[in-house]
This record gives sequence, structure tokens and C-alpha cells, in this order.
Amino acid sequence: MSKRKRIYITHCSAKKDDSLRGTKKKVTPDRLYTAIPLQRFVKKCKDKGVDWAIFSDKYGIVLPQDKIEWYDKHPSKVTPEEFQILVNNFIQRLSGYDEIWFYHNPGRFHQLYKKLIEEVGSKGLNVKLFTHLSEINQVTKNE
Repeated sequence: MSKRKRIYITHCSAKKDDSLRGTKKKVTPDRLYTAIPLQRFVKKCKDKGVDWAIFSDKYGIVLPQDKIEWYDKHPSKVTPEEFQILVNNFIQRLSGYDEIWFYHNPGRFHQLYKKLIEEVGSKGLNVKLFTHLSEINQVTKNE
């Protein structure tokens, strides 16, 4: 049996490294986003050696090696046209994974992300929501 391919993702945060604001400098997501929950997510993924990404309201899926500029885009400001671009980006960048695990805080999970998960799920992507960092683990052959 071949190993299942899994990626862990979480949504972006409003807290970003303000020293980058207006500089046009592009950095990796672990440098850009400074919110503590997001930083804990990244650390856990790195510690476990698993694939991970951040879902950005502006850029879509941002993988660890991707470099993006500082931005200010609230999920409530995403237009229907931008939403479709984000959906297409999500599918294109993550369709190689058997499982997509989306880490979130239920009390702070914006409607945009719920809608995104429903939309990509209807197009065949398997997205599982989870709320505890302890659930981040490498995939074993028996899974």
C-alpha cells in the first residue's frame, strides 16, 4: 500500500511583521505572519516534518518556500470574483494531496473559510477540519 499524501493548512492572520509593511520585500509565510496560534501551527508542522501551507485571503495557498509581500486583506473584503480565484488556486496547488487537514479555532473561523471548504469539497478535494495541534502527525503506511 502506498503512503497517503497529507498536508496541513491553516488560514492567515491579520498580525504580520509590520517592519515589512510598504517595503515590497517578499518573505516566506513563517516570517510574514506573526500571530501566536499561526506560529505554533508552523512550529508543530516543522517539528513533525509534515507538509504545511497557509491559506491567504489575498494570495491563496502559500507554501513554506513561497515568498509574498506584506498585505492587508480581511476575509470579509474578498469579492465573489476573488473568491473563485482563491478556490481555483486552492484546487490547483493542493490537488496532489489525498488529505488536506485544515487547522482552525472554531470561534474565529471566518465564513469565507467555511465556504471555501464546501466549494473545494464539492469539486472532490478531501478537507478535514481539526482544532488541536496534537493531531498533526506524519502519515504512516497503515493510515
